[in-house]
This record gives sequence, structure tokens and C-alpha cells, in this order.
Amino acid sequence: MIRVKEAIVVEGRYDANTLRQIVDAPVFETGGFGVFNDRERLKLLRLAAETRGLIILTDSDGAGFVIRRYLSGAIDPKRVRHAYIPDVYGKERRKRTASREGKLGVEGMRPEVIVEALRRAGATIEGEGSGRAPGGITKADLYAAGLSGRPDSAERRRALLKALDLPERMSPNAMLRALELLYTREEFRAKFVE
Repeated sequence: MIRVKEAIVVEGRYDANTLRQIVDAPVFETGGFGVFNDRERLKLLRLAAETRGLIILTDSDGAGFVIRRYLSGAIDPKRVRHAYIPDVYGKERRKRTASREGKLGVEGMRPEVIVEALRRAGATIEGEGSGRAPGGITKADLYAAGLSGRPDSAERRRALLKALDLPERMSPNAMLRALELLYTREEFRAKFVE
């Protein structure tokens, strides 16, 4: 079990149960879309973000990204980090059928995948030092790497997201935030700019 300084928010109780077996940190649930109309829960998440920092860890399906976007707009972005699980197709053991998009959620991920997602998000893990600071990659760097502003940019982004085990639904801005946690600007330019 790893100890994480930041609080972590997930979609539902099964996600929270899975996470609590892996991570020693405050874990909050959004109640799915219920967070949209729950002012008290949102107030609690804002308080957690202000006092400890908050890591948003939602499923990589459409619903997970809707919840992530809502929380990103409702909570101070300086206090929020984003952890992304990869697109893994299958179904959770407790369910009869796979989800609409056929992807595993947080509850279906192996512990090492969740821990790696938290590390990539820049979580402050006890015994590992502080989380990595953003690398300073800019939108101009994405353009120089052919990941924006070109006819084949969307396909190139999808290929890069797949290679990095990041969800295919990530927007270019979300991808930029993730890349900043994975690479310094120099590392990114050396690896991706031709």
C-alpha cells in the first residue's frame, strides 16, 4: 500500500473500494453524475483540494470525462491533478455485461496500473519525494511535433495516447497536461519534434 498526500476523487463506491485497498489517502466518491446537483459534496471536494490537493481519477469512458470536466471547472485548477487510466477493454467481475463502451473502469484496473496512473499525475507519494513539476511543454511544441494544426494531427494524437497508455478521449489540452507530467520540455522536444 502506498501513502499519497493528496485526496483522490473517483466516480463510485466500487472504485473507492478498489482504491482504498491500494492507497492510503482520503478517497471521495462523486456518486457518478450525482455530484452535479450535490453542493455539499462539491464543497467537500473543494475543501480537500484546498487543504491537501486533489487528484481526479475517473474511468476513461465518456461519462468519466464528463465528470472530470465538471470537477475541473468547479475546483481551483491549481489544486487539481489528473490521473488517467488506460483504455482497457473487458468487463468487471461483478458485472454481467461490459459497459456501454466496453472499457474497464477504475474498479477493474490492476493495482500497479492505478499506482502508475497516480505517479504520472504527479502524486506526492511518501518515500518517493514530491510529485514531478510540470515540464513546460507548450501548444507550440505540440504543433512542432505534428500533434496539432495539421490534417493528420488527430490521428497522430490518438497514436501517441495509445503508445503512452492514456485514454483515447483526452482532449489536446488534457494531453498537454499529461505530457507535461511525463516529460520535461527538452525530453519532449528530443523525442517527438522532428
